[in-house]
Amino acid sequence: MSDIRVEVVYALPNEQILFTRQVPEGTTVADAIKFSGVLDKHPEIDLAVNKLGIFGKLTRADAVLRDRDRIEIYRPLIADPMELRRKRAEEGKVMKKGSGGI
Repeated sequence: MSDIRVEVVYALPNEQILFTRQVPEGTTVADAIKFSGVLDKHPEIDLAVNKLGIFGKLTRADAVLRDRDRIEIYRPLIADPMELRRKRAEEGKVMKKGSGGI
């Protein structure tokens, strides 16, 4: 079996961590993350909780990797995007009502 090259990415609000590793063919997403060392530097990552992706598409931890795959570890959302849009829309309506009767 030969080795393949993969990247493991974890983005924080102020920095992006990127690990490039050679792993054996047949390596899973979870194994590559463990091999990368990102879990040592960021113990808050929980592979049972954090969603994972390959090039922006959700994937499972047991998915087998291909050469040059980019594994992304997603953090939980701080705020619900739908709720934020709803609040912005409400604020816009309030501003329009108070426009002075033009």
